[in-house]
Amino acid sequence: MTTEYVTARDDGAILAVRVQPRARREGVVGLHGDAVKIALRAPPVDGAANAALLALLAKLVDVPVARLRIVAGQTGRLKRIHFADLPAATL
Repeated sequence: MTTEYVTARDDGAILAVRVQPRARREGVVGLHGDAVKIALRAPPVDGAANAALLALLAKLVDVPVARLRIVAGQTGRLKRIHFADLPAATL
């Protein structure tokens, strides 16, 4: 399964995300173009927002954080998150 924001791969799935740091509430906001918009309370300082993003996504999909990794956009708002060994249909 491949949508605008989810790409299936042999080793899992890639999710396109747009992060809104320092938000009042934390969670999935909706779609923003071809990415899922996620609001985070954490500031974009010293990787705090990245860590919060991975923790939130792991909790939502019910997988360990160790199975998630940022493959693109480490320092930007647009990110691509790899979910190891997770079918794209799960996202």
